[in-house]
Order: sequence, then structure tokens, then C-alpha cells
Amino acid sequence: MRVYYLLFVLFFLFLLPVSGSGTIVNILQKYYCRVRGGRCALFGCLPREIPLGLCSHSGRKCCRRER
Repeated sequence: MRVYYLLFVLFFLFLLPVSGSGTIVNILQKYYCRVRGGRCALFGCLPREIPLGLCSHSGRKCCRRER
């Protein structure tokens, strides 16, 4: 049973991002954008889209078509 706790801790430490690297945060932001019905735009939203938030720390925007 204690082996499971050790494996959980090692798995959690493996998922911690290195300082300055936000890869896990970026992945979660992209997933959250897709769940909200948006897409990640490289430069900006198209004219008939509304911004929902950010997809990454580099400035990609989450955009969705107006309803």
C-alpha cells in the first residue's frame, strides 16, 4: 500500500513544471479553451470572433465565434 503513495509522489513531482517553463499550464489552458468551444489563434481573433482568454503564456488568444 505504501508503494502507491510513493508512486503518487513521484508522479506528482514529475508533473511539476521547471521554473520558467509553463508547459503543463499551457496544456491546461489549451484544453480549457477547447472545452469552452474556442480555438487558439496565433496572432488574434478573426473579425466575427470574440476573445475568451489566453491559450499560452506566449500570447496566443482563445477565440470563439459570436452566437
